[in-house]
Amino acid sequence: LGFASIPMDDPDAALRELERALDELGMQGVIVLSNIRGRALADAVYRPFFEEADRRKVCVFVHPMIPAAADAFTEYVLGPIVGFPFDTTVAIARLCYAGVFRQLPNIRWLVAHAGGAVPYLMERLDSGWRDFAECRVNIDEPPSFYLKRLYYDTVTFSPHNLRMLREIVGADHMAMGSDYPHLLGSIEKAVSSIEDLVFSGVEKDRVFSGTALSILNNISRMARR
Repeated sequence: LGFASIPMDDPDAALRELERALDELGMQGVIVLSNIRGRALADAVYRPFFEEADRRKVCVFVHPMIPAAADAFTEYVLGPIVGFPFDTTVAIARLCYAGVFRQLPNIRWLVAHAGGAVPYLMERLDSGWRDFAECRVNIDEPPSFYLKRLYYDTVTFSPHNLRMLREIVGADHMAMGSDYPHLLGSIEKAVSSIEDLVFSGVEKDRVFSGTALSILNNISRMARR
């Protein structure tokens, strides 16, 4: 099981690597960072890549990067502790307001760290859509309509947060994540945080494996190896 790391700082190379990763290497999806040297994923320069990913129904895993304005995150290891989920939140919000989720509905977006603050800010993002004209230019529905279609890993390790995530997007849009081998990651916590949930057996099976099997690429090819 593997995801390809895509060189988004070279959009042409990114397209070539997408093709190689899926067709030659049989990867199950691709990883893109939440910002590319400070440039947003919603930037038009990346649109051809995402259009091809949409055409091929690719699982695109959005993993955070240190925010472009990093000075505030230099002490106390705040970059990975809070900077990562903050940058994920900004990246997903921009992709949503830019209309990427509306225009390219076939991409299977998987968002790291339970979506950062995205699930918990959906109502605020909806308020922005209702109250500010520029937030309605590219999307016809409130952001929550699109954000609930995304998939979210469980790397928060908090049963309280995961229960809230389930209430917002449903267990069928959650996938187990461990963040391993990062120092903040833990396979043990990844498992126990889900086991501790008051979920049905069907829901737990969905989170542990069902979601992944439904959104990853080349699953049948992997099974033949």
